[in-house]
Amino acid sequence: MHGTIEQAGEASLREAREKANSMRLEDFDPGHPELFQTDTHWPYFDRLRKEDPVHYCKDSMFGPYWSVTKYNDIMAVDTNHGVFSSAAALGGITIRDAPPDLRRESFIAMDQPRHSAQRKTVAPMFTPDNLDELAINIRKRSASCLDNLPRNEVFDFVDTVAIELTTQMLAVLFDFPWEDRRKLTRWSDVATTLPGPGGLVATDEERMAELNECAGYFAKLWKERASGPPRNDLLSLMAHNDATRNMDPKNFLGNLILLIVGGNDTTRNTMTGSLYALHRHPDQYRKLRENPALLDTFVPEVIRWQTPLAHMRRTALADTEIGGKKIRKGEKVVMWYVSGNRDDEVIEKPYDFIIDRARPRTHISFGFGIHRCVGMRLAELQLKIIWEEIFKRFDRIEVVDEPKRVYSSFIKGYETLPVRIAA
Repeated sequence: MHGTIEQAGEASLREAREKANSMRLEDFDPGHPELFQTDTHWPYFDRLRKEDPVHYCKDSMFGPYWSVTKYNDIMAVDTNHGVFSSAAALGGITIRDAPPDLRRESFIAMDQPRHSAQRKTVAPMFTPDNLDELAINIRKRSASCLDNLPRNEVFDFVDTVAIELTTQMLAVLFDFPWEDRRKLTRWSDVATTLPGPGGLVATDEERMAELNECAGYFAKLWKERASGPPRNDLLSLMAHNDATRNMDPKNFLGNLILLIVGGNDTTRNTMTGSLYALHRHPDQYRKLRENPALLDTFVPEVIRWQTPLAHMRRTALADTEIGGKKIRKGEKVVMWYVSGNRDDEVIEKPYDFIIDRARPRTHISFGFGIHRCVGMRLAELQLKIIWEEIFKRFDRIEVVDEPKRVYSSFIKGYETLPVRIAA
């Protein structure tokens, strides 16, 4: 069974490589979501890094855009927030421009000085002392989740483990009503999905209706937190801070969605990706079982290998130049983290999954500069603890079929991953 599945994957990748190598570069549209859903985007980025590292696509489902594909060029854009804007009003942080009436400011889709003022309000949640406290909670919930997994039957790892654990974590961070916690998962998925027939939502209007429900639910909680004494949860931190206590409704919803998606999508897809990576590299699985101390380097290597957010986007505030290409003011610039993390000029053997890399943190999955992921240490902690707890219980969790991937060139994730645990 496995041989057949993996051979099918290799055949589609071979086909994609032939297609990518025979196409004219000017016809490349590396941001098409189908390439990510089929996991065939790799050859396109390989060729761009070699032949056209700063590439202009003049026509796509998202309009024209520049692709920045090499690690050092991405770093140059990500750290130059004076020239490359994240502002929601200019289109925000994804390749897809939100329709003007749906644009919501959040501190990730905001420039200085307001960005840092709002970001600082939630930073206390991720201090070392607070992470130590959260670790106790994460371990207890991970143990409970794993103890209740079925034996000798196929189940979906994404829903049963990855979504459940990250949704529980979000509910703790927001002090959100426990029985309603799956609403957080739904709102996260709705916020990042591409509307269309057969998708989670058919139209932007439908999406907005669900996100307004999210805003209404949180507004009630906000009122409670704002009128009570300060507490240690994300809502209370924002409700009691001058930079965020008087946010307009769009900014309020924008920051909520940012924190929900940041705490949900990225961690759950890396958690699933960690199991899939070990399945694809059984030698590394053995190495990790024999030496669990390697979890410290395994975690950042998984985050690089998976790259849970494929890209971040900026808008040029002035005419500028990257890699010898002239970028005009107002043009869309997409930093492909997924490509930077496979750049062999910076990362040795980037396609290999090596859990004891000498410099495993040389990756760009969390972004860089002022917008670097505020919760990255928490994401690493969750991943480390779940594997410590898995190793206490199971020899292995067997992947029985290929994952179904998300139709998105922003969220690089999994819809399902069928697995089984032997009795």
